[in-house]
Amino acid sequence: MTDPQRRILLTARPDGLVGPDCLSVEDAPVPTPAEGEALVRLAYLSIDPTNRVWMREQDSYLPAIAIGEVVRAAGLGVVVESRSEAYTVGDLVMGLLGWQEYAVVDSGDRAAQVIPPGLAPTDVLSIYGSTGLTAWFGVHDVAQVGEGDVFVVSGAAGGVGSVAGQLARIAGARVIGIAGSAEKCRWVTEDLGFDACIDYRREDVAARLAELCPDGIDVYFDNVGGAILDAALANLAIGARIALCGAIASYTAAEPPPVRNTFELVSQRARMEGFLLLDYVERFPEAVMGLLPLVVEGRLRYAVEVVDGLERAPETLNRLFTGDHTGKLLVRVSDAADRPV
Repeated sequence: MTDPQRRILLTARPDGLVGPDCLSVEDAPVPTPAEGEALVRLAYLSIDPTNRVWMREQDSYLPAIAIGEVVRAAGLGVVVESRSEAYTVGDLVMGLLGWQEYAVVDSGDRAAQVIPPGLAPTDVLSIYGSTGLTAWFGVHDVAQVGEGDVFVVSGAAGGVGSVAGQLARIAGARVIGIAGSAEKCRWVTEDLGFDACIDYRREDVAARLAELCPDGIDVYFDNVGGAILDAALANLAIGARIALCGAIASYTAAEPPPVRNTFELVSQRARMEGFLLLDYVERFPEAVMGLLPLVVEGRLRYAVEVVDGLERAPETLNRLFTGDHTGKLLVRVSDAADRPV
């Protein structure tokens, strides 16, 4: 291929939201795959809070993105050239493809997973991708939600939180969400079936949790951290389980918000456990098979918003931190997955 491709590079560590001062868009040659590699044309990018985590100077569960590198992100695309037995031209693949129009993958460190036919590309990156799978393992494995539990989830109108709350309800729990507007609260209660929802921008979260959970919270699924985590810790039932999925309140902050009520874990004999989806890679098919019938039967609903254009990836990422979204955000890079190769 002789036409150039566009790539978005990290040029400086962002302070707060991601702005043009820390990124650059460049034209670069489309790479040529070597022996054992394949060339993928990007179709969709998954927009996730962890994209911002990887931009920080500190390493996390993966190394920080180096200055001058393509911004790391999960994506889905179509194999357009292959010199690998693992990939065939036309395969739909998913992996850490990055903010760019083409990526080279292999069957080793840069592996991409071949997606079986029959699944919509946007579903692969949402309900059957990181969103749905994170909710599934967080609810069933980490929190072990069961009949009669009082389940509280922050980020309730986000991709993961909205699915986690529904899975907990299906498991027999009473579900209370925490979200950032009256409109979002109406969506999770009226459309998704949550029992109640707290608008953290307009209500005293700790007081509302005490009112809605008079006997305490059995399970708290945390996507936010900071003050909302502190409020949940102050309202735990004996033997409570807390699943730490994310801490979006701290990702763009100069200093992480303090969490002061950790002694409640002692007094309430509670368990707080963090988890990563990467820990469950070998069990992904199990979770997909669990989610499929719930979606087909209409018992599990989800929202996906697709934004067009690679150049809009930064502004779309920032929407995760301003609260200007409902459900899962994706960026469409090309129509490669929407038509035959």
